[in-house]
Amino acid sequence: MLTPRSLRALASLALLAGTAFPALAGDPGVSTDKILLGQACALKGQASSLGKGMRAGLNAYFNRVNKAGGINGRIIELKSLDDGYEPDQSKKVTEVLIDKIGVFSLIGAVGTPTSSVTVPMAKEAGVPFIAPFTGAGFLRDTTQNSHVVNVRASYDQEMERLAQYLVDQNGLKNIACFYQNDGYGKVGLAGIEKALAARGMKLVSTGTYERNTVAIASGLNDVAAGNPDAVVMVGAYSGCAEFIKAAKSHDSLKNAVFCNISFVGTDALQKALGSAGEGVIISQVVPFPWDTSLPIVADFHEDMKAAGETQEIGFISLEGYIAGRMFCDALAKAGAEPTREGLLNAFHSMSSVDYGGITLTFGQDDNQGLDQVFLTRLTATGVEPIGSGFANVSE
Repeated sequence: MLTPRSLRALASLALLAGTAFPALAGDPGVSTDKILLGQACALKGQASSLGKGMRAGLNAYFNRVNKAGGINGRIIELKSLDDGYEPDQSKKVTEVLIDKIGVFSLIGAVGTPTSSVTVPMAKEAGVPFIAPFTGAGFLRDTTQNSHVVNVRASYDQEMERLAQYLVDQNGLKNIACFYQNDGYGKVGLAGIEKALAARGMKLVSTGTYERNTVAIASGLNDVAAGNPDAVVMVGAYSGCAEFIKAAKSHDSLKNAVFCNISFVGTDALQKALGSAGEGVIISQVVPFPWDTSLPIVADFHEDMKAAGETQEIGFISLEGYIAGRMFCDALAKAGAEPTREGLLNAFHSMSSVDYGGITLTFGQDDNQGLDQVFLTRLTATGVEPIGSGFANVSE
C-alpha cells in the first residue's frame, strides 16, 4: 500500500538515484508536472477484455500515486490506443504514441503478434517497452531487447507447469494442442512440445484456428483425430470458448481435460463458456486476485474500488496493477530528472522487491520479474485455485 511512509521512501530513493544516472535533458514524455506513457492494446473486438483489464489495473495504481502527488511532483498519465489485437494496426498506433504523442515509455501492450512488430519500433526509437501482456520468449532475450522489461513468467514456464499437472501428477499420456495460427500460438505450441519432450513424449495431435475468429471446426477435427486425454489450448478467449463448447459434445473429446494458459483471459473465458466451463484448467502468472489476505491483493481491491473499476477485478487487471507499481518504483529510482536510460537502469538494479505476496527479481541479464506459475480451475460458480500458492518454474 502506498502509505505516507512508502511515499517518503520513494522520494528518498529518487533523490539518491539522481546522482547515479546522468540526466539527459529532453527525453520525450517528461514535463515539469507529468510523465506520459503509452499503451497499444485491444480495446475493441474479440480480445478487448485483455486490453481493458490491463488498462484498468495500470490506471488504478497510477491514480493512487497521482492522488498522493505523483513521483517527484509529476503525475503519471496513460494514453491507451486500440490496436484490435492486429499487428498492422498495432504498428500504426504505436507510431502515433512514439512519434506524435511523444510518450516517455510504452507499457502494458497486449499480445505476441502485436509485440513482435512494435518491440523493434520501440528499440529503434529508444523507448522502454514495459510489462507486455505476453510470455513470448523473444521478449526475454536481453541481448536483442534490452529495452524490454517483463513482469510475468514466460509461456514456456506456464507450459512446463501444465505438463507437471497433467503428466507428472495425473499420469495422462495423450496430450493434444489447439492453437492460434500466428506467432502467439506457435510460441505456445513450442512450449508444450518442449515440456513433453523433457518427459520423452510427443503431442498426439494438433489443430489451429485463425486469430480474431471463432472458426474452430477444422482444428477441432484435427485435434480429435488423436483421441487425446487432455487438450492444451493457446488462443484468445473467444476461439477457445467456441472450441471447448463444441468439444464437449464430440465423442473423441468430451471426456478430455481442457487447459489454457493465462493469456486466454480467465474472466472472459468463464463468461463465454457459462456452465460448459466447469473443470477447465487455466495457468496463472499472478496471485489469486480475490485472496485479500495478501497485502498486494488487498491494495489492489482498495485501488480498483477507488477508481470505480470493481467490475474489472481479475487476473488481468491485477497484472496491470503490479506493472503499474513496478513502473512507479523504477521511476522513483531513476531520479528527479528521469531519462529512459535511467528508467531501464533502475529496473536492472531492482534485484529483489517484496510486494506483499509476491517478490519480483531483476538483474542485468534478467528482465523478467516473476518466475512463478499456479493453476486454477473453473467451477459452476466461478474460479478456484488448484493447490496452494505459486510454484517456481524453470525454463
